[in-house]
Amino acid sequence: MMLSVRAALLGSLLALSPCASAGIAPQEPIDPQGTERSPRSELGGLGNRRTPEVLAAQAARPAVVYIETDQVVAVGYNLFGQRVLRENKSSGSGAVIFDDGFVVTNFHVIRGANKITVYFDKELDPTPYSARLVSAVESEDLALLKIERDEPFPTIPMGTSSDLMIAEPVLAIGNPFGQTLTVSRGIISGLHRYLEVGNLQFQGLIQTDASINPGNSGGPLININGELIGINTAMNAQAENIGFAIPVDRLRQVLEQSLLSPSQAQAWFGLELGQEGKSLEVVRLLADAPAERAGVRIGDRVVALAGRNVTSLEDYNRQRLAIAPGETVALSVDRGGAQLALELGTWHRLEGYLFERAGLRVSSIPVSDGRNVYKLLRLTDVRRDSPAAKLGLQPGDFIDTLLVNGRRPFVSRTPQDLAIYLSQLPQRTSVELDVWRDSNQNGQLEGDSQRSELMRGTLELE
Repeated sequence: MMLSVRAALLGSLLALSPCASAGIAPQEPIDPQGTERSPRSELGGLGNRRTPEVLAAQAARPAVVYIETDQVVAVGYNLFGQRVLRENKSSGSGAVIFDDGFVVTNFHVIRGANKITVYFDKELDPTPYSARLVSAVESEDLALLKIERDEPFPTIPMGTSSDLMIAEPVLAIGNPFGQTLTVSRGIISGLHRYLEVGNLQFQGLIQTDASINPGNSGGPLININGELIGINTAMNAQAENIGFAIPVDRLRQVLEQSLLSPSQAQAWFGLELGQEGKSLEVVRLLADAPAERAGVRIGDRVVALAGRNVTSLEDYNRQRLAIAPGETVALSVDRGGAQLALELGTWHRLEGYLFERAGLRVSSIPVSDGRNVYKLLRLTDVRRDSPAAKLGLQPGDFIDTLLVNGRRPFVSRTPQDLAIYLSQLPQRTSVELDVWRDSNQNGQLEGDSQRSELMRGTLELE
């Protein structure tokens, strides 16, 4: 059955401060003399009140999080033609699905955020955690965040949505209107629903009459066993008690195919692994990249990364996703039966892409032509035997202009923009570039032609 409704995603402006409620079972009352009262009667005791719904909520709530985001949005222009910016706060929900701190939520909860903060039930953990966006699939309205601490995080076990039944009881947990860790009870009202929200089209959604409101986005829909069966995503803005959740089986597919894909990793090492049984062997090393500089060799068998044992490419790739670019992490390898502990540096994947394809790393710095100060890209590293090295480029050179077939000049002055620009070009593309070389090699380009020279050449991208 297909259902088409006008719906609204569940993100909301933060109107109220987080106010956590305890996720622990109430204690037996104590009399004024400090002695314990007699156990409650069978009819009025806690035992009869601890229904499956209560137990399911108590099990799941420690792993449900309140997500607060800071966004900078343009609201117009002032009298001088300058863009006026405003900082907004918004909120949503999420669920911890892996104990090393991976949090799943809706993409629209964190869209455009320049800061993401995650809170648990403050009676269990009052710490605000800074979250990093690991990956996202906008078309599925799903995103994966990463938070860090030394101890494992509580998690919600993932169930299945393949055997859901109409009228089956469910619980929605989230943070509607800033009211943290709110639980609402309902049933499954429908399955395999179709929904259009803006330019997004969803198929196979779970429909529920559990109360879902702005701020519930990204929170879990759980069954009576406390298992995750869906991610609350949207509501019918024209009706009451008609909400929709992404089925957990679809979430699993998106995790495997996209969110946890190796291509989503931001940290780059410059090595490639092959798997044989439970052994991960280094089969390729990029010259001058972090792995080679750390002392890794082809044939080494990777045992652990960042303190966690890895026995499969899935383990390794998931651990890579947890590492932020720029970190130095521990890498344990087996080399001929000997265990070696190496310190592995990391680069941003765009840096790595640029280094791998063109053989260069760059930084953006201000330079002067004697009258004006502007930004150029300065080479900080050149990979040996790379296209950049074959052209004769050296650390300290300044990239001025890039052209492809005499068109599409690259004029941006940030390393990431350069990497993105080159990533859009096909393999074996020839790029013409102008490079300034400071004759004094003092790292500060001058306008005097006697102290700097302009070189023109063609970079053959790999």
